Amino acid sequence: MGDSRSEEEQLDVSVVPAEVLPGSALAMEERAEAAAELGPRARLWPSLAAVYRAQLSRARVARIPLLFVATFQSIGIMVLMRGVVDGGDEAHAVVAGSSVLVVAFVALNLLAQYFGQLRASGGLDHYATLPVPPAAVVLGAAGAYASFTVPGTVVTAVFGCVLFGLPLAHLWVLAAVIPLAGAALAGLGAALGLLAPRPELATVLGQLGMSAALLLGVLPADRMPGFIRFARDLLPSTYGVEAFARTFGQHPDWAFVLGDLAVCAGVGVVSLAVATWAYRRAAVR
Repeated sequence: MGDSRSEEEQLDVSVVPAEVLPGSALAMEERAEAAAELGPRARLWPSLAAVYRAQLSRARVARIPLLFVATFQSIGIMVLMRGVVDGGDEAHAVVAGSSVLVVAFVALNLLAQYFGQLRASGGLDHYATLPVPPAAVVLGAAGAYASFTVPGTVVTAVFGCVLFGLPLAHLWVLAAVIPLAGAALAGLGAALGLLAPRPELATVLGQLGMSAALLLGVLPADRMPGFIRFARDLLPSTYGVEAFARTFGQHPDWAFVLGDLAVCAGVGVVSLAVATWAYRRAAVR
């Protein structure tokens, strides 16, 4: 009798499925899958806003002195050019180019240095561990750096108009020029910083890009040789300069202004896409 009861108990135990056991591997896998399904994926816009706020608060103290340097640099260039240029289209080019130069100094030069140092110090590993899309990191940093250019660009434009006797009626165009030119230059700066093998090289490339924006944007295009004009057309900030310079005329051709802004926007989309690709490439290495 005792042997038959033990055999029945063993049979009863043997029919219990392994899935319901609390410590079984299958139960643990099901719980892990359920937990994974509950975790929402990070969306682009909330992640972008979070990165933007973090970068803005981080760079607020460190970048404000450099913004003053960029503004005084552009104002000094206009003062020097005042002794050479009297007015007309040349004055339009000087004021517009000096204003956009503030954007180039911050969005291109400083952003190239930032991403170059971030890559060299292993800071990209920190962002790689966060549930943040790569595009949000690039766009958030680019937007934060471009935001610092607004006061300096407006001050430079107003000072230049007063210095050269240009009208102030169409300065509202800066509301489109600053973000579009800033996006194009910030994307280029981020790509240079992420693709450069060393942070020193990223700094050099950023400064070279800013120098190109200075020489090709501030100087009147009519006095440049043909091959220099071709290089000028390849610079993303050129179309922002052209759009702003056209508004100083007595009767601005708004179709050409919108065309230049559209080209600047297209270049900005391409440059930011390249910067996002460069970020993914650098983050996996």
